[in-house]
Amino acid sequence: MRSFTETPKIMDIKHRPTIKDIAQKLNIHHSTVSRALRNHPDVKEETKKLILETAEEMNYQPDIFARNLKQNTTNIIGVIVPEIKHHFFSAVISGIEDVAYSKGYVIMVCQSNEQYDREVLNARALLSNKVAGLLVSISQTTHNCDHFKIYKDRGIPLVFFDRVCREFDAALVVVDDYRGAYEAVTHLIKSGRKHIYHIGGTEQLEISRKRYEGYVAALEDNGLSVKNQKVVWKGLQEEDGVAGMRELLADNNNLPDAVFAVNDPVALGAYEVLRSQGMKIPDDVSVVGFSNNPISQFVNPALTTVEQPSFEMGKTAAELLIKQILKEDGQHEIVLPTKLIIRSSS
Repeated sequence: MRSFTETPKIMDIKHRPTIKDIAQKLNIHHSTVSRALRNHPDVKEETKKLILETAEEMNYQPDIFARNLKQNTTNIIGVIVPEIKHHFFSAVISGIEDVAYSKGYVIMVCQSNEQYDREVLNARALLSNKVAGLLVSISQTTHNCDHFKIYKDRGIPLVFFDRVCREFDAALVVVDDYRGAYEAVTHLIKSGRKHIYHIGGTEQLEISRKRYEGYVAALEDNGLSVKNQKVVWKGLQEEDGVAGMRELLADNNNLPDAVFAVNDPVALGAYEVLRSQGMKIPDDVSVVGFSNNPISQFVNPALTTVEQPSFEMGKTAAELLIKQILKEDGQHEIVLPTKLIIRSSS
């Protein structure tokens, strides 16, 4: 029986291999190991090979946090999106991570849940975590971008994508929302539709305004009066499509024969109302969305929509940000093309 005065043994815990462990095993100085792991030309190839093989055998992983602290640098890229559940943003994040990982960076993702106050907290939290740069798509309730100015003031690279802020000088990655909307509405007109109503998004967002402008231009260029159409400004969720479609159908004397929705979720909300009213798509009303969410091709009828290159947008935004982090020249604004996907709903 062990005496109560006996000092208990401390359980051995397998520690993470360090540069000094590799050096001790090979009986060389730790500075040589450090230089070899950084592929320094001063280390002989034979020695370098031996060190790398030993590091792999010992399952050595560099302590990036300690290195960053010592060099006053970081390999973390912050990302703020309105919501992760939205396929568009999850695909963008995949594109960001694809590039970041290949360049030796990791990403830290926050979602605002379409709330301005939460977006402000996200921006502050990522700043406290000393991110190397920030990628942002603003929420639909964001009314100013003052909370991002501190990044510019501290020289931390900042890139907006999709939903952007132009209040101060920052790099941008967007799609051609105007052209995408123009082509979608032109398609409806060429299909014989004359009463083409629009369910818009949040009016302060640039993507909503650009898509509305493309809608108006297509009508005017094809000889249709904007005054004879109806536009309702709602939001970007399916429930906004429900509310918008109900409003457009309120006047039985002026019903639409087509609806152009600001995005696919809003278009699907419009579907729900049209069906509840006994109206057939596209016989009574054609519907066109924007985004090309995966579900758009599986609803019945399949939704005509405008494809946004979401994964490519994420890759492009990450590449642009990393160029700024490395102080390389990069474009200030990049506009990616859209593509009209014609399906049964029109």
